[in-house]
Amino acid sequence: MAIAATDVSKDRSQARQKRMIADHFDKLEHAKETGKKVVYTFVPGNLTELIDALGMLPVLPEINALQSGMRKKSAEYIAEAEKAGHSEDVCTYVKCDIGMLKSGNVSPTGTRLPPPDLLLLSYTGCFTFMKWFELLKQEYNCPVVMLHVPYQADGMITDEMRRYIVDQLEQVVIPAMEQVAGKKLDMQELEKRLALSAKAEDDLVAVWESARHRPSPIDGYFGGVYYIGPIFSAFRGTEDAVHYYRELREEVTARMATGEGPTTPDGPTTNEKFRIVVEGPPNWTHFYDFWRMFSREGATVVASTYTRVGGLYDLGFRHDSRRPLETLADYCLGCYTNMNLPSRIDLIEQYIKRYDADGFLINSVKSCNSFSVGQLLVLRELEKRTGVPGGFVESDLVDPRYFGKANIDNRLQSYFQMLEGKKRKGAQ
Repeated sequence: MAIAATDVSKDRSQARQKRMIADHFDKLEHAKETGKKVVYTFVPGNLTELIDALGMLPVLPEINALQSGMRKKSAEYIAEAEKAGHSEDVCTYVKCDIGMLKSGNVSPTGTRLPPPDLLLLSYTGCFTFMKWFELLKQEYNCPVVMLHVPYQADGMITDEMRRYIVDQLEQVVIPAMEQVAGKKLDMQELEKRLALSAKAEDDLVAVWESARHRPSPIDGYFGGVYYIGPIFSAFRGTEDAVHYYRELREEVTARMATGEGPTTPDGPTTNEKFRIVVEGPPNWTHFYDFWRMFSREGATVVASTYTRVGGLYDLGFRHDSRRPLETLADYCLGCYTNMNLPSRIDLIEQYIKRYDADGFLINSVKSCNSFSVGQLLVLRELEKRTGVPGGFVESDLVDPRYFGKANIDNRLQSYFQMLEGKKRKGAQ
């Protein structure tokens, strides 16, 4: 994902990420010529190392949808899907993807996407994902393989849950993938890729941890969505990802050493007034407007749940090459949205305390029940536990009709004024 046109200079890691993504989409566009098989899958619980080890290329439809939102293309795609009969209440990621398909399946980068050879559903905590792939199966008439992932109803991963997933991988998922790939899985290749994943995950955690410093050298939400781009999409388990995260860590460490804040759409942060934790996905159609509502007030996001949706590495999880299938099972089970509400509240409480936040904000998006369910309860419980004030705004993922710019701006200004008043009172 690349920052939109701006006068702000790009870091080396940003330029590297842009090249990586362009190269991946180029491979996808020429997949039929090169004989590469293509697997459509989703971010939470993705099995990227397994896909790569079998020599196939992943496509992540929700990443395409959010990038279409950032590039102001999602409104026309959603309209196209609604014309085809999809309700206004359907997830806008789904409608954006269906509309893009109906409009020629040209990716956000401008290259044409190949049809899938396999639809791989490896996270079942989102019912919409299942219905989404039912729709794509009708369009593409390709095989679907599903990995059923138990919900963490009791807030823990048990040996039985892990074994249940490993059995599915061994008996259903891997054989189906091998059939499409036309080759047997090389376990040594999978182990090699899992070891590369762990290296990149170490460096990403160091980047998240840097936000404990004052001022924070990163923005862990708006800036953070760029940091998670490679590891949440096609590059986990690759040398490219290892190089990217090492370079990013070095850049962040250098900023921390010189006391620099994160770079925003309007330039470097020079005055960190508020440290905020954010729950919920960003709005993508007005991403930079939303970001500026924070940055102009001196608010830096020091941690966010959205940037952990593809892996809670900062809680200690690492892909473990010594137990390849078990570690894939743990990864699928550990998705943020696969956690029950008490566990999510515990996590956000931990972020508020660990990153010494002045406040926390919930962006409740209309399209995503996996995220939005229970968020008012989360708000009240966190205020009770921490004494830190919470804010609440509502928007959507990629439907611009649900981003009320003036309304959200007014709410945020009031929220930051309240935080400022609280700080002044505390200083007296």
